[in-house]
Amino acid sequence: MEEEKPRVVVTGIAGNLGLRLLPLLANCEVIGLDLNPPQTSLALRFQRMDIGLEESCRELFLLLREARPVAVIHLAFVLDPVRTGVLDLDRMWQINVAGTARVMEAITEANRDDAIVGRFIFPSSVAAYGPDLPEAVSEDFPLGARTLPYAIHKMEADKVVQQRAPALRNCSVFMLRPHIFAGASVQNYMLGAFRGTPNGRARRASRMRDQGKRLPCMLPYGEQYLANRLQFVHVDDMARLLTHIVHRTEPESQRLTVLNVAGRGEPLSFARCIEMAGAKLKRVPGKWSFRLILQLLWKLGISAIPPDAMPYMTGEYIMNTNRLRKFLGEDYENVIRYTIADAFADSFVASVPVSTQPSPLPSRHSY
Repeated sequence: MEEEKPRVVVTGIAGNLGLRLLPLLANCEVIGLDLNPPQTSLALRFQRMDIGLEESCRELFLLLREARPVAVIHLAFVLDPVRTGVLDLDRMWQINVAGTARVMEAITEANRDDAIVGRFIFPSSVAAYGPDLPEAVSEDFPLGARTLPYAIHKMEADKVVQQRAPALRNCSVFMLRPHIFAGASVQNYMLGAFRGTPNGRARRASRMRDQGKRLPCMLPYGEQYLANRLQFVHVDDMARLLTHIVHRTEPESQRLTVLNVAGRGEPLSFARCIEMAGAKLKRVPGKWSFRLILQLLWKLGISAIPPDAMPYMTGEYIMNTNRLRKFLGEDYENVIRYTIADAFADSFVASVPVSTQPSPLPSRHSY
């Protein structure tokens, strides 16, 4: 008789990280939740669910009680309002912040009389710390996101997880704060700035993409902006980390584990990123004009980079990842396989289908 596979519930399964994670959970029965089915041929049980709606809390509670998953991985989060089409800020908040609370409430109720869900895993973000940090911050540094709705929502959801973790009966909570995702399949504001892709919804942007045109990478005048450093984490390393936590056998000494996540090695300066991306650099008089240009490109529908992202493009926010290294121990280099530089470089190779297997171990370099 075939042994029953452990079940894992993944919200936001149709997103890029969800699809990179799916092949790594081949020894589990995956129950994927999202607004639309994921584009994959891999086996999973899909259930349409909108965690932005109040009734989703009861829907998820009933699902958890019936399926009895060992873990819930909560990936459903609106990062790019243009690409996802969620342009209403209240709707975005309902998915991002209230949705996180609903998922945790459903787990709390499912575990009320019986220990069902043993692990809840939520990716927060480096953006929750804010756009300008004085040093490589540890997990205890105060959160200070501002201006950018995505960052503010990550901070608020982060606080929701911290506040509700003690109430999740018999469930260990893992909150990860990854730096900027990188890789050939990844699309986000920062990679978009270096790629120069006109990702707006206007016809003009579509024509520019068809013609292979690239927008220049902009920065205000001043050497400090070129010297500012960035960290990246490869999306496949993030998927490996999520998988590692699901299968982790060591008992947890605390209810909530918070981990900063970035690739191995040293951060990259903006100047080095521009060089590696082969981008054209355009300098502008100051932050005010930088924001005005971002605003114009956003209004014209040429760029998908919101003007509110400006402080995160002109600041430096670096994290200390010693706790992650200690947490993974001897598995560290098998999980975090990419250096920061390798992860960034992989973002500029030809795009690959997100349903394919994660990339093999990259070449090892020291930076």
